[in-house]
Amino acid sequence: MTSPVLAVPRPVREPGRDEGSGGWSAGFSVTVDESEPVFAGHYPDFPIFPGVCVMECVRRAAEAAKPPESGELRLTAVESSRFLAAVHPGDELAIELTWSPRGEDWRCSARVATERGQAASVRLRYRREATA
Repeated sequence: MTSPVLAVPRPVREPGRDEGSGGWSAGFSVTVDESEPVFAGHYPDFPIFPGVCVMECVRRAAEAAKPPESGELRLTAVESSRFLAAVHPGDELAIELTWSPRGEDWRCSARVATERGQAASVRLRYRREATA
């Protein structure tokens, strides 16, 4: 799978059981560097990291921190995404993930913030891959 984003999410809080919700949670950080290819021609005088790229950072972080009991998962839906503030070159994204089972599926909910406050919320649905 090819990604439009060069930055790699870095764990800042190791994945583990979230005692409050009973789910699985983790924390990641992503540096939005000005060299990201998506900035070329995207509002040249006022570059903004596209929302789809924020979602891609969430997806990559989520797939690096899947619950061990989930098995092999495949992304099946973006249940929701809400963008609350622009993300610019030089911003550091703080991504907080929470996984929870939903029947046969798993939901990954993410809160994304920059140093200026909350930037986005994203909910992804994953389905367990059938084993042969």
